[in-house]
Amino acid sequence: MDVKLIGITGGSGSGKSTVVRRIKEAQPASVLISQDSYYKSAPFISNENITDYNFDHPDAFDMDLMLSNLQDLKDGKPCMMPQYDFVHHRRLDEFVEVQPEKLIIIDGLMIFYDKRIRDLLDLKLYVDTPPDIRFIRRLERDISERGRTVHSVIEQYTKVVRPGHFSFIEPCKEYADLIIPEGGYNENAMQVIFSFVKSICS
Repeated sequence: MDVKLIGITGGSGSGKSTVVRRIKEAQPASVLISQDSYYKSAPFISNENITDYNFDHPDAFDMDLMLSNLQDLKDGKPCMMPQYDFVHHRRLDEFVEVQPEKLIIIDGLMIFYDKRIRDLLDLKLYVDTPPDIRFIRRLERDISERGRTVHSVIEQYTKVVRPGHFSFIEPCKEYADLIIPEGGYNENAMQVIFSFVKSICS
């Protein structure tokens, strides 16, 4: 099997998930690998001490395991993907077996930062969204899905998320094959992506 990898990155709340959803709708026989599944455990973190661990730094991820999983999929072999509890900030004991498909979609904040991961990707997409929109989306998500308080989200954003974006994510824009303003709502860009997906999956 000739496996192709599409990597999608951008700041927190940029709309990566919308791009992923639209690609999955266009090509249901594809696999999603989320970098969020590869966070390292930090069970000592709570709303009160949220900035004591920097989740917006490359060292927060188990990049070696992610690289191993992606290489297996690229080689047409299944892999065991970890699962993460975002409320209690720890990796679960359960793993999910992922079978390879012709198209593998990888999304995450730092997937362009690690050259080993970057070199595996056949198409690199950067979702570019204004920072105020990204913050609002992150605020809504963290409160509704991750049990966070407004204060803890704001504190984390100002102390680590925003600096991390400008240090590790924004500079990696130069590696993108395609920059997508407004993400999945940019119809022209999505049509270009759909054409690529169709060409490799036909």
